[in-house]
Amino acid sequence: MRDDELDLLRAVDPVSSHEGPWRERPLDHRAERALNQLLFTTRRRKVRRRLVVRAEAAVLAIVAVLAYTFSGPGAQTAAALPTALHLRTDAPSVSLDVLAHRAAARAKAAGPEDGPRRGSHLQSWYMSMESGPDAAPPVTVPEERITRWNADGGGSEMVVATDPRHPGRPVIHADDNGRWRTVNDGKVLHRKVYPAGSEAQRGGLASRTKPPTDPDDLRELLRMLYGSGTGDTPELLQALSSYRQEWTPGPRETAAIVELLASAGGLRPAGIVTDRLGRRGQAYVYTGHDGSVAGSRQMIILDPLTGTLLGSEITFTKDVPDYKIKAGDVMSYEAWMP
Repeated sequence: MRDDELDLLRAVDPVSSHEGPWRERPLDHRAERALNQLLFTTRRRKVRRRLVVRAEAAVLAIVAVLAYTFSGPGAQTAAALPTALHLRTDAPSVSLDVLAHRAAARAKAAGPEDGPRRGSHLQSWYMSMESGPDAAPPVTVPEERITRWNADGGGSEMVVATDPRHPGRPVIHADDNGRWRTVNDGKVLHRKVYPAGSEAQRGGLASRTKPPTDPDDLRELLRMLYGSGTGDTPELLQALSSYRQEWTPGPRETAAIVELLASAGGLRPAGIVTDRLGRRGQAYVYTGHDGSVAGSRQMIILDPLTGTLLGSEITFTKDVPDYKIKAGDVMSYEAWMP
């Protein structure tokens, strides 16, 4: 591994090279794939790196996180660890095969104008922590990001510190030097407007490649762009998250996503949930027992009528006493909007 690659890796998940189980050592094949994905992501804008890489690094490293709140005379800070979504098992579940048929029927009825749109609207709760005896407590970082592109190639992007579960409360965020501080709810962390023609100049391969409507082609695209070509379901779910941050799928692309998920191993219907934006969804879960996802549960939430991807949640399934983690703690959550 080159020195500049190590510098990029440290910037995302800084860990001492002399202590603990995460000290520097030769990477295995899974870590190499993760690094390749990381290097691709870091070529994107700095704000995108903060949003995408934290979630992927959290899954691959299974790093620790604690619930954290500030105390003091001011308003309570919206930084506590989110409670895992409650699964309702008393309602009939929809299998992925059935949902794939529903999504395919909707795709057939879609018109030419119902295509994919480059850009996305995302609410996220990602975990961040430091290592070492003097490290600050780990925190939950709630953010909202909106990226839009126009027909003329101009567009805009904006990142806001906000937590819709606690409107009006201050939000914890890291400044440019990596120090935690409180900011007002709705604080604009990043805003940029791009003139006409910027889309072609700024877009990487992922953003320039129109999403396919065939599930096999989609699998190949995810393999090429995000390194998920092993058929491993956790990697597939991570790749879909990255893909969704580049594009907002239309009905035809959604049908391809659901069919691809239906063919993935280990995903099972787990119940009905109300997501963090108040939407009703069908949850499908994958519980990891080995490798980098051991001791974690990945959940993907789909609209039970259309198959639209609503969100994802990753939780711990085992206690990790060294980091004061308890089974059921939430590692990350994403909520997608049109």
